[in-house]
Amino acid sequence: MSEKVVQNWITLAEYDLQTAQAMLQTERYLYVAFTCQQAVEKILKAIYVKENQQTPPYTHNLLRLVDSLSVSAALNEEKMRFLETLNSYYIESRYTEELS
Repeated sequence: MSEKVVQNWITLAEYDLQTAQAMLQTERYLYVAFTCQQAVEKILKAIYVKENQQTPPYTHNLLRLVDSLSVSAALNEEKMRFLETLNSYYIESRYTEELS
């Protein structure tokens, strides 16, 4: 896999962060959390490609992704809980029944 693939994941993550900022300004908080989850997912996939030289797994589970990366050793329990919280926003924002 090429550096171009890694850069594409990074560009997509940056786009998601810009979207999160726009949603924050308009108080669309559910989508702020969702796009932040997406940004982190894409950065982790960029790292995966860089480290493994192959297509990342087809998953949105941040904990599963980070588990297969060298950065996992640098993440303490608090950071892992944060990733777990972000995971829940992928599901909640896609399948929510209320906007409260």
